[in-house]
Amino acid sequence: MARAAPARGAALVLLTVGCAFAVAAAPAVTWQRAHATFYGGADASGTMGGACGYGNLYSTGYGTHAAALSTLMFNDGAACGQCYKVACDRELADTRWCKPGVTVTITATNLCPPNHALPSDNGGWCNAPRLHFDMAQPAWEKIGVYKGGIIPVMYQRVPCEKRGGVRFKIDGHDYFNLVLVFNVATSGSIKSMDVKISDSNDWAPMARNWGANWQSLANLTGKMLSFRLTDTEGQTLVFHNIVSSGWKFGQTFTSSLQFN
Repeated sequence: MARAAPARGAALVLLTVGCAFAVAAAPAVTWQRAHATFYGGADASGTMGGACGYGNLYSTGYGTHAAALSTLMFNDGAACGQCYKVACDRELADTRWCKPGVTVTITATNLCPPNHALPSDNGGWCNAPRLHFDMAQPAWEKIGVYKGGIIPVMYQRVPCEKRGGVRFKIDGHDYFNLVLVFNVATSGSIKSMDVKISDSNDWAPMARNWGANWQSLANLTGKMLSFRLTDTEGQTLVFHNIVSSGWKFGQTFTSSLQFN
């Protein structure tokens, strides 16, 4: 179920010499309903790693405002890196466990796996088709009271704000290059990725392997590489020669380009 916030203002109509000029009202902001629990401890140390592959969330820039998404929301990793503004839903919540008038912005960094041994309204919170956030505890406690455990929430997708450019970490081995794409602003998530070596004019598509990791089965070892990314809002950026020749597995490369 979705609830729309009131429009910011009514349409303004000006009449001049029999002609009408209309200024449209600002579009309503759409909120959706879900539920939220928390995990990872008060310092969020238990949220490190996860199904998006970001590893240490402190060093990769995601911090403690992170969440695992239910299966439907996670969408096989396509939601990795997306940002959401979340508030406790006071219309449905027990007000003892709800902090009024505050929101928190979180990033999708993990999958909350289903538990089909439990009913979806009593423990199986991340079972399909439920919409659910299992949030890092510090983020959850911005909007909920610890003893509540689970609260109904309202949420909406929002642009991700990042410092610096998109980053790439290369793992894998010869003929299996695994590239983690992170620190992605605006949409936060990547729809497609291509790679090109410096002595070629041809782009080769890469495939999502898991989470925010993209794979190539070509032998790219040690070659200078360019990447072409298209985010989930359709913006494309080309990172020319972002990976220097002679690179080693485990290295991270930071660009000066960012989505906007």
